[in-house]
Amino acid sequence: MRLRFPVVIGLVLWATANAQQGGAPDNSGNDPEHAVKVSDDILWHLELDDIAEVRTFRYTGLLRASAQGNPMILYGYSYIPKALDRKQKAPLIVLIHGGVHSNHMTGGEANAATIVRELIGQGYAVVAPDYRGSTGYGAAYAKAIDYGGKENDDILGARDWMLERYPFLDAARVGLVGWSHGGMIALFNIFLHPEAYACAYAGEPVADLLERRKYLKSMVGTMAESAGDAAAKDDEEYRRRSPVAWAGKLEKPLLVHGNTNDETVHVVEVQHLVAALQAAGRQFQYKIYNAAPGGHHFNRIDTRLARDSRAEIYTFLRQYLRPAAWPEKSSQ
Repeated sequence: MRLRFPVVIGLVLWATANAQQGGAPDNSGNDPEHAVKVSDDILWHLELDDIAEVRTFRYTGLLRASAQGNPMILYGYSYIPKALDRKQKAPLIVLIHGGVHSNHMTGGEANAATIVRELIGQGYAVVAPDYRGSTGYGAAYAKAIDYGGKENDDILGARDWMLERYPFLDAARVGLVGWSHGGMIALFNIFLHPEAYACAYAGEPVADLLERRKYLKSMVGTMAESAGDAAAKDDEEYRRRSPVAWAGKLEKPLLVHGNTNDETVHVVEVQHLVAALQAAGRQFQYKIYNAAPGGHHFNRIDTRLARDSRAEIYTFLRQYLRPAAWPEKSSQ
């Protein structure tokens, strides 16, 4: 899509003002990723302004692990389809970015801009929280990481903020979508807050931290950063922060995808999740792809297999979220 030069200049000024007036914490000037984040905010408009109202917002969450006083200020993105009939109730997708110390960005291997456009074309409003531990908001925000902990509450808080801010969104038709670490957070939310969501999709989700610690050297450091050195040596803490330990709480529809050649989240984690859900007698859907090209990102890239796999996801979501019919051109 091409935008006229004055529009681009306007977006640059908007992003600069957003950064100066609260788009990021005061200490972000020392964060090299902040400039990248501000630039990417412009790209979100370039990518989606033709079909959606693109906004950033701030909301409050639980305190940092060791903090006292005011709630933590959190950050998120909202996308409201311009074709939306606001006189009718509409469904909402909570899109959760993956990665430890990552954020909601347009491109890269996660291909987020394409996925958001597809979701909007399906008829959904979308919220994408940059939960605690995300990058681009200063060192203090990144260091507030709580892996498998309060970050899960941050997602629920973004869902609640959207429903409060936009009364045309239907609280009974909220779905979760996440890959990798985002898939882990999606699992926690559907397991622990079934009253808040109608369904969830978890792609190649981190699911078993004890298993993950066996093959990922950084796992111990992530746990220490999140909960302290003692927790990093405590097997029970790894279990408590693993979705497999909570699988028996599943009450709502869930779709899980895995890939046998995934080098980022080994398929054994997904297999442990499947086994835990089956042992608990839970009803769910899953598919483990056999050496799908693209590895960890196999269904987020631009191959036919990826598009077909995403079509499976969208078919699943439509069953439970019932979006309105949209013109074909809206998904292009």
